[in-house]
Amino acid sequence: MNLTRISTNPILLPDPTSEWETYNVFNPAVIYHDRLFHMFYRAQGLDWISRIGYAVSVDGIHWNRMRRPVLEPADESDSRGIEDPRVTEIDGQFYMTYTAYSSVFQGTGEPTHEGGGIQPMIARSRNLITWERIGPMVVGEDNKDHLLFPRRIRGRYVALHRRTPQVWLAGSEDLISWPHDQMRPIYGPRPENGWDSERVGACGVPIETAHGWLMVYHAYDHSHTYRLGVCLLDLEDPGVVIHRPRECILEPKELWEIRGDVPNVVFSCANPVVNGQVYVFYGGADHVIGLATVGLEELLEYARFG
Repeated sequence: MNLTRISTNPILLPDPTSEWETYNVFNPAVIYHDRLFHMFYRAQGLDWISRIGYAVSVDGIHWNRMRRPVLEPADESDSRGIEDPRVTEIDGQFYMTYTAYSSVFQGTGEPTHEGGGIQPMIARSRNLITWERIGPMVVGEDNKDHLLFPRRIRGRYVALHRRTPQVWLAGSEDLISWPHDQMRPIYGPRPENGWDSERVGACGVPIETAHGWLMVYHAYDHSHTYRLGVCLLDLEDPGVVIHRPRECILEPKELWEIRGDVPNVVFSCANPVVNGQVYVFYGGADHVIGLATVGLEELLEYARFG
């Protein structure tokens, strides 16, 4: 089973006239709200610092973008950039999870980012434009690829995050405190499987279905090629994997996915469902933004039995 790329890809390109999105636009969050697609994309400009830009669309293909970032570095904790957002709505408010890249490494072991460290952050908004920082999920370790489920489960906020090389589950009463003793790994690389043999991480916000949480994830192998796969998690205990097909559903094939700032990458942070279609927005080679689609029922069938 493979996702279908739209014919007009890529759908968003860097803007050479802008100082802050000159070189790369990639890895967007997208939420469908009030009959519009709202995109929050990572952009790199003349200083190579990542900021979050905003664009809006009626069809998910043609976009009008704001001329200034909606989120950019504010202090030492994110001085080297704000990366890879995911956005969801919970109880009438919007929440963005993003990675803060600092010039200071506060974790143990080897940092995952050159010349600094990263933290998994959360921000909140009522209008999708103005964002209030809430704070980090964890401190003292390099941690990223985190997202919030779109509703509370058993009365608690629930999140996925990555402690290298696995996807972990976490819970919180208030989005501020995430007890470490209640975190647990869900799944990790499959060394025998090829495409997801080295490292895995969550993509967009999980999709609630009658059969479980439908989750798109990314992974890479020994060649550092990023691909997308899918799995199904239990509705009331997302720490339980119901099924995880062995094959990927999207891999780099187009020239703009193979060549870019980082070669051989398809990396998604968004998979909203609109009129029975799953829209998988993704970064191609850390340079441009593409879109691939699939019917929700087809993807769910594959996640259950593939």
